Amino acid sequence: MDANIITGVDIGGTKTQIRVIKGSVILADQIIATDEWRVRDAKSDAKTLVEIVRRACQGRAPQALAVGAHGCDTDDQCLAVQAHLSAEIASLVMVVNDSELMVPAAGFIEGIGVVAGTGSIAVARTPDGRMLTAGGWGWILGDEGSAPALVREAARAVRGELDRGRADDPLVRSLMQSVGAEDPTMLGRLLDATRGSVVWGRYAASVFSAAGMGSQLAQHVIREGGSGLANLVGILIERGANAARVVAGGGVIAEQPLLMQAFKEAMKQVSPHSDVLLLRAPPVAGAVALAQRLLATSIHST
Repeated sequence: MDANIITGVDIGGTKTQIRVIKGSVILADQIIATDEWRVRDAKSDAKTLVEIVRRACQGRAPQALAVGAHGCDTDDQCLAVQAHLSAEIASLVMVVNDSELMVPAAGFIEGIGVVAGTGSIAVARTPDGRMLTAGGWGWILGDEGSAPALVREAARAVRGELDRGRADDPLVRSLMQSVGAEDPTMLGRLLDATRGSVVWGRYAASVFSAAGMGSQLAQHVIREGGSGLANLVGILIERGANAARVVAGGGVIAEQPLLMQAFKEAMKQVSPHSDVLLLRAPPVAGAVALAQRLLATSIHST
C-alpha cells in the first residue's frame, strides 16, 4: 500500500467517475458508463469496482477509498457495500449515497446535498451521523426534477393538450420529435416501449428546448420539477437537517439553468434563509475530500 494515495469514486445512475490523487497531484481521473460494470449485486459489484480502482491506481491499493453510490439510500445499504469493498481491498473504506458528495465537493463539512440527474434525492446527516434521505424512489414513483421524471411529466402534459384537441404548444412538437413519433397517438406507446430511466432521461433536453421556445407547458413542468426538489429539502428540514447550506448537483440541474432557477425560487418558500448553491466541481471531488478526512481521522486516532 502506497502512503498518501487516495481514491474517490462517484457512482451515478449513468456514469462512474474515479479520481486517484497523491498529495495534490491527480494521478488518474476516468469516467466509465455505470451500466458497463454495475450489475446491482453488492458483492459482485464490489469485486468489479475494486478491480477498476486497482487499475486506476496502477495495480496498487489506495490508502483510503471513499465511494458515493447511487442507490445506497440507507445507512444499512451503505455499510453493506462498505463491508464488501473492505473484504476486497486493504484500504480504509467509506461508502455514502452519491448525493452526499455534493457538500464536501463544494468545500463544506455540513449541509444538505441534492442530486437531480438520472434520479433525484436529498440527503443530510444528523449531528450523531445518522443518514436522512428524502426521495430516491425511482422515476416510476417519484424522482422529482430528475431527467426521466421531467420527461414523464412532460408526456402527461402533452397528453392533456392532445386530449383537448390542442397541439400548438412547442412542447408537443419537441417531445414528439425527440422520441420519433409522427402520430401523436404513438407517443405513449413509444415511451412505454423504452422503459429504462436512462433512455427516458435522454429526452429531457426536448423539455428545456421547448421552454426556450416559449412553451408554457414545458415551463410549468420545469417549475414543478424545481418545486419537487425543494419539497425534498423541506422534508429533511422537518426531520432535523441543518439547512443553512443546500448544495445541488447532478447532470440535469448542472446543465440546465432553468431547473436550477426553478429550484432556487421554490427554496425561497421552503427555507428562505438557506444558502442554495449549484455545485461547480465534479461530485467525485467530494469523494476525494471524504477519503482525505477518513485518512486524517485514522492517523489522528492512532
